[in-house]
Amino acid sequence: MKTIDAIRILALAVALVRPAPAPAAELPDSTAADRSSVAVTVYNVDLALVRETRTLKVDRAGEGTMRFMDVPSAINPRTVHLKPLTGAGLSVLEQNYEYDLISPEKLMEKYVGKEVEIVEQAEDLTTRSTKAVLLATSNGPVYRVGDRIVLGQPGRVVLPDLPDDLVARPTLVWTLRAENAGNHDVEASYLTDGMTWSADYVAVANADDTRADLTGWVTVENRSGAAYENATLKLVAGDVRRVAPHEDLRYRKAMREEMVAAAAAPDQFREESFFEYHLYTLERPTTLKENQTKQISLFQVAGVPVEKKLVLRGEPYYFRSEGGTLTQNEKVKVYLELVNDEASGLGMPLPKGTVRVYKKDKAGAEQFAGEDSIDHTPKDERVKLFVGEAFDVVADRTQTEWRMLSPRESESSYKITIRNRKDENVTVTVREPVGGDWKLLESSVEGKKLDAGTLEFAVPVPKGKETVLTYRVAVRW
Repeated sequence: MKTIDAIRILALAVALVRPAPAPAAELPDSTAADRSSVAVTVYNVDLALVRETRTLKVDRAGEGTMRFMDVPSAINPRTVHLKPLTGAGLSVLEQNYEYDLISPEKLMEKYVGKEVEIVEQAEDLTTRSTKAVLLATSNGPVYRVGDRIVLGQPGRVVLPDLPDDLVARPTLVWTLRAENAGNHDVEASYLTDGMTWSADYVAVANADDTRADLTGWVTVENRSGAAYENATLKLVAGDVRRVAPHEDLRYRKAMREEMVAAAAAPDQFREESFFEYHLYTLERPTTLKENQTKQISLFQVAGVPVEKKLVLRGEPYYFRSEGGTLTQNEKVKVYLELVNDEASGLGMPLPKGTVRVYKKDKAGAEQFAGEDSIDHTPKDERVKLFVGEAFDVVADRTQTEWRMLSPRESESSYKITIRNRKDENVTVTVREPVGGDWKLLESSVEGKKLDAGTLEFAVPVPKGKETVLTYRVAVRW
């Protein structure tokens, strides 16, 4: 037992006298100036994948620390991957993400307990310097000047040096192992928050609302905290799942937006299928500045066939109870519909976004007519836009009869009066959401079963006139 204790004491003594390992040598910093290329893939879920190629200057073999600078402040450091491009011989042993940024508050915090200089300026512009020890910064600085505690000390605080653990911008600090000195080309990839994109569409309808000129734009917003010069830009359209989105807003700045509208040009983006999504690649480099909103033309198509529909829609509860007069001056909704196919001049997957509809007035000036959002729309699918409510077409709805045939069966009759105050004939599509097992018994206008829960009528209404739709329906539930 004594022998074992002696061995332990000897081992402890050796450990105490053994010199500490030398810190890794500092290697030259890597900045955005060392980039040879950068590619940015933006998702519409506040996420982007950045892949940049840099030349790292390694001036000595062995282990060393390097600051990989000019990364976005919204970077997710867990996703950083470094791939050597000039063969093996360079590896990352350790990575630290330094985001303790320089600020007046941080500088003062770092000097708590240390001596600082306070410079005061008199009315005659002369200055006086006072040495003080900063005791605290919470709710205002507290100093020790000589043997006194001073609060609210006027003057400028001058610090002797910049603390080593503060950085001007978020920085990755790597401990690298290099087999040889020299320049090493690497590709660094990482995910960052703060970048997103959406589609915006402008549709200009013709005089009779049968065709529209359609222009598509993509809007890219960069709030990641970094700029990307001459980047290859790719956009992913689709609903990409994120398990735990990284969200760190501490160092995002609130700056004014800069709108950059590129000149409309066809075929700027090349579209391709990617996994279960669609990928759009801009066929030329572009620059994404920090805190910038950029618009780029996606496509232009003239004369897309559209169909305007006036739709009056009821409510399911109308058919479960006695109601009497249900609505008066009921609004009629206005829809524009088009088909995303090659025959219409489209036929490409349309990313989700907002469609804004315009129409020229009698003087030839384009006026805003309404807008609607669309989801990701594959080719050959129909696009339906709810753009507003008709001003001059209104309706009244009355339940004229109600009979309970059994505890779970009823029969009811309705009268819908549609008034057209326009100077042109219209057709109003009346859609009634009927629940349960139902049957149309009679109607003044031919009705059809649109689906299991919808009864539809196409009601013509002459200009300046009104049309009365009556129908009777039996419902069992």
